[in-house]
Amino acid sequence: MDSMEPTSDDGAAAANARPQPGPEVIKDYVKRLPAKPGVYRMLDRKGDVLYVGKARSLKARVSNYVRLGGHTNRIAAMIAQTAAMEFSVTDTETEALLLESNLIKKLKPKYNVLLRDDKSFPYILIRRDHAAPQILKHRGARAPNGDYFGPFASAGAVNRTLNTLQKAFLLRSCSDSVYENRSRPCMLHQIKRCAAPCVDYVTTQEYGALVADAAAFLSGKSDALRARLQTEMEGAAEALDFEKAARLRDRIRALAPITTSQGVNPASVEEADVIAIHKAGGQSCVHAVFFRAGQNWGDRSFFPRHEKDASEQEVLAAFLGQFYDDKPAPKLILASHDIEEAELLAEALSLRADRKVEIHTPARGEKAKLVQYARRNAEEALARRQAEGAAQSKLLDGVMETFDLEARPARIEVYDNSHIQGSNAVGAFIVAGPDGFDKRSYRTFNIKTTDLTPGDDYAMMREVLRRRLTRLVKAREEMENRLQADDGDSEDVSDAPDARPAAAGRKPDAWPDLILIDGGKGQLSVVMEVMTELGLTADDLAIASIAKGEDRDAGRETFFMPQRQAFKLEPTSPVLHYLQRLRDEAHRFAIGTHRAKRSKDIARNPLDEIPGVGPGRKKALLAHFGSARAVKRANVDDLARVEGVSKQLAVKIHDWFRG
Repeated sequence: MDSMEPTSDDGAAAANARPQPGPEVIKDYVKRLPAKPGVYRMLDRKGDVLYVGKARSLKARVSNYVRLGGHTNRIAAMIAQTAAMEFSVTDTETEALLLESNLIKKLKPKYNVLLRDDKSFPYILIRRDHAAPQILKHRGARAPNGDYFGPFASAGAVNRTLNTLQKAFLLRSCSDSVYENRSRPCMLHQIKRCAAPCVDYVTTQEYGALVADAAAFLSGKSDALRARLQTEMEGAAEALDFEKAARLRDRIRALAPITTSQGVNPASVEEADVIAIHKAGGQSCVHAVFFRAGQNWGDRSFFPRHEKDASEQEVLAAFLGQFYDDKPAPKLILASHDIEEAELLAEALSLRADRKVEIHTPARGEKAKLVQYARRNAEEALARRQAEGAAQSKLLDGVMETFDLEARPARIEVYDNSHIQGSNAVGAFIVAGPDGFDKRSYRTFNIKTTDLTPGDDYAMMREVLRRRLTRLVKAREEMENRLQADDGDSEDVSDAPDARPAAAGRKPDAWPDLILIDGGKGQLSVVMEVMTELGLTADDLAIASIAKGEDRDAGRETFFMPQRQAFKLEPTSPVLHYLQRLRDEAHRFAIGTHRAKRSKDIARNPLDEIPGVGPGRKKALLAHFGSARAVKRANVDDLARVEGVSKQLAVKIHDWFRG
């Protein structure tokens, strides 16, 4: 695959002429495009990606944007805003499709259908890098060596399955460090959840057989496994080995809940994802149900971002490409709609998964019923989301009226601090808007000021808001400079569909419409001082503080705003309850961050700070002396006797503890 930007003498002349955004820009690129497969990116004047598309022939596909008429409003607006294009040539159309999905997830273009999901899927992992393999829940990159089974729709589904597997196969779940330091079996062995390989209660061969059974079960061989266990149990009973027969009986019983029918658990589907879409009111919900090893491993709803005129087939095709960008596709995908280029998409997913993947739209039978089940769930989930959105809109309208805002707030930031007598002090803010809490935008601040009086909440709030507002002001200045430069270099485009207001009226996307401070009049005064330092006024940024009521009772909160008398809301006001939830969420987030920091400090070992002492030498020192305190008291000769510690390092350790 080659990345390319069409260039020629004509192209240089066109660049110098700076044509206006729109068809003329695209036409200039078409002259030099090859008739090869690839991916194209359409960019606006700021350099932001508007759209990512793939093509069997770049020249033919991009030429379609030059013709006049026949475009939807969405495509026409996108063409009008296009100021530049970038291209990547691929060897095949399949590679182009894979690259397109990857770039859409990475760049998040405005005019593409975009899968919005920040949650990774959990898997069950049987690690193979230890003599006694460990079974555990895993998220993220597949770095550890082992067998991965999934995806599961939720952590709850994984935990239930792990619970069953531990009962049935007695595999260890402890970390390697705990395993290596056991001298007697742990509680899990006592409650019959582990075979205790750490203390040799089972041989390596016996434990390996348990691991193989667990892997077979998760691979879909549960019926054969259950039949074999049944035969072994009957054989043990005939041989009068009733203890072994009882153990096998318990394993069979443990498998029963997960191998029997669990609601929707069809006999004809062993490994498949059932994916259905429902669209209403310009919004869509895609519902996915996961079947692995003949078992239902849960379901989840997704709400892709797209333009209102996008069809269900278009949204579903884009969803499939992006959804399987970072996870292997199953052997079979059952879709609710026939999608264009289904064969090409199946070929791309097969290439990525390194095995054959099929995409079907069943019309009858059990598989069609599965699709109907997923479609019904998509309808219900979308209806719930739209109802919640309507209620959220009413609450935000109430917030707008309460704080005299010019429009319904799209971004509310709520700030709080947490510390214990000034130690491990942190500041934090959470973000809320029309879609609820935006947890990806949450931020924390380690308090850096060294001369703070312990517990000085005002000083901590001053530092947090100064750092945050300074960043906002800088972002606004950069945007204004960029827009002014664009206006100075280009012709008047006030009649263009993408005409924008003057730079002075624009604010960055992260600019909050309302900032709420957990505190009273004093905290508000501190924030106003910071705003004055940075040249901000109440017209630039709406600020309010929320003070706890008398005796810290919820419902008696007092609100403070600049140039306005303090006020309260009715205890039964839905807006008050909403603001309380925002404050409580900020409090929870700040306390959680503080506790994590404090726990890290408590667990920190003095040896961690010594240059040249890594995990291996630290372990050797602690094993030799028993504690960090004993290492601190040791002399140079004693330190040098530890394996891996040279005379030079022993001197360094000795001097470190003595200043």
